[in-house]
This record gives sequence, structure tokens and C-alpha cells, in this order.
Amino acid sequence: MDPNRIRELLAEVGAGTRSVDDAFRELKELPFRELGFARADTHRHLRTGFPEVVFGLGKTPEQIAAILIELGRAGSTAFATRVEAGAAEVVVAAVRAGGFTDVRHHPLARVIALGAPPPATAGRGLIAVISAGTADVPVAEEAALTVELAGQRVQRIYDAGVAGIHRLLAERRAVEESEILIVVAGMEGALPSVVAGLFARPVIAVPTSIGYGSSLGGIAALLSMLNSCAAGVAVVNIDNGFGAGRMAAMLNRKSSE
Repeated sequence: MDPNRIRELLAEVGAGTRSVDDAFRELKELPFRELGFARADTHRHLRTGFPEVVFGLGKTPEQIAAILIELGRAGSTAFATRVEAGAAEVVVAAVRAGGFTDVRHHPLARVIALGAPPPATAGRGLIAVISAGTADVPVAEEAALTVELAGQRVQRIYDAGVAGIHRLLAERRAVEESEILIVVAGMEGALPSVVAGLFARPVIAVPTSIGYGSSLGGIAALLSMLNSCAAGVAVVNIDNGFGAGRMAAMLNRKSSE
């Protein structure tokens, strides 16, 4: 449940405009809702400041839709990651049939978002998402959307890899205006080390599974990032744009959040 909705509900009870029984009925299904195949964690937003995220791979479109609908009923903005185009069409139609019109498919990021994104007021500053190549953009977009759904500002700097380092240097001012840098790269995964060596900003490195045979599905990039000689680089799992976006948003949020 959205923390703001909890505050509104308690204020209504305190003001006498909502009965205790009514409030109890609205709250009674915390902290999760049993769906048989899953337990929708409606309490996660209250605990962590961010709603449950549905990992789409391995779930049927019907299962993804059912979880999103339950999270939507709890009052939270919610989203599902790794939803391929064919499944996304089914999910969006089912969620709309469930009474939610504000559902959007972001095909590049393979994300379905439910509910209006919060205002971008929760962060101390900008978060930059930098991709090495165009092929890395889907993972970068997953990270960027995660930051936006956390109520923070993001700027995208794409196709700025080490094969043409002048493309990164042309964005120097934009990078220096940012508080935290998410750097997404496949192939040999060199870009996070270069960025960390040039800019006095924490770098969250995201290896992707993009590359030829010896990239080993992202393991080569992962090992390069883990063995970075530049200080200030932290690494998430292969293709984990969501994890990088969530970590950056947590580090960047205002102290009062």
C-alpha cells in the first residue's frame, strides 16, 4: 500500500470522517494477498519505500496481470520487468479489463508500469544512466524507468562506449551534473572503469549479456567490472538494470525520505 494512502486513511479516522471499521477493512489484507500461485506483497512499499516488482520471466501473462492488479488494488504504483512483446499485449489487456486504465508498456525496456509515476521530488540530484552501446539500451532503460518510478530525476546518455571515447567526453557537463552514475556495458565491460577514472561520482556498473562468444553471456563483462582498477565502482548482476536503478535511487534519496 502507498504510504501516502496510509497517512490519509489515519487522518480520516482521526478527523472522524472514516470509521475505524472502514479503515480496518481497507488494511486487513496487509502485508500480502494470497493468489494461490503467488503472494502479492502489498506491504513492501511501506517497508522499503518501493513497491513489489514482478519479474516477468517464468510467469504466464495471466499470472503477471493478476499480481499487478492486486498491487494496483493496494494503491501502489507497480511494474513488471522482462515482459516480452507478445506477453505484454495480453498483460496490458487483462489489467485494463481488471479496471486499471493507467497501464503502459515500455517495449524497449520490456517493462509494464501500472499507475502514474510519482513526482520527481524524492532525490537529492540527478542520476545519469550511461550505456556503452545501443544494444545495451534495453537494460539501461530498465534502470532509468526504475529511477523514475522511485520519484527521482534521470538523464540518459546512450551509445558512449570506449570504442569512441569522444562520445563520452562530449557529455562531460551532463555527467558532472549528476550525483550517481549507472554505467551499462557488455562486450569487455570496460566503460565503468573509464567513467570512474574520469569523474568523481559513484559508479554502479551493470554488465550485460551483449557480446560475441567469448563474452560468455556477460560473464566477461562482469569479471572486468569486478576487477576494476578504478575506485568507486560497485557491480550488480548481469542484465540487472532494475537492481542498479533501485540502488542508485536509495543512495540518492533525500534524508527525510
